Amino acid sequence: MELPHFKEIIYGQVLAKANHYMAVPGNRGTRRIIKDEAIRQYERSFAEQCTVYKNCNINSRFKLIIDVWHSSMRFDLDNMLKTVLDCLQYVHAIRNDNLCVDIEAHKHVDPDSPRIEFLIMPEQPNLFVKNK
Repeated sequence: MELPHFKEIIYGQVLAKANHYMAVPGNRGTRRIIKDEAIRQYERSFAEQCTVYKNCNINSRFKLIIDVWHSSMRFDLDNMLKTVLDCLQYVHAIRNDNLCVDIEAHKHVDPDSPRIEFLIMPEQPNLFVKNK
């Protein structure tokens, strides 16, 4: 099976993961870092909307081509890339985000419809297994 040659669209304002962690008490007086509810909600929304690449399990080096429509210019383009890569791993689109070897990213502003549109291009096609 070949990967689709069109973009997946995920609606909603993508969040920068680094801005959405909380320190909470851990065992024996330690602190641990967890995701806040806003980033968890984005991850759930991403998982619900992702249908094109979900369960593709890309297990080879790949390039991510992404267009990001933020709701305003105040959002950084680079800070949200980790969120997207983690979401792709969460929905089993990719096996591991360390396989990403190239990113082409473009920032746009659309206050009425923030979203991402992305395409995953394996370096060597057909090196993945789609789960049934």
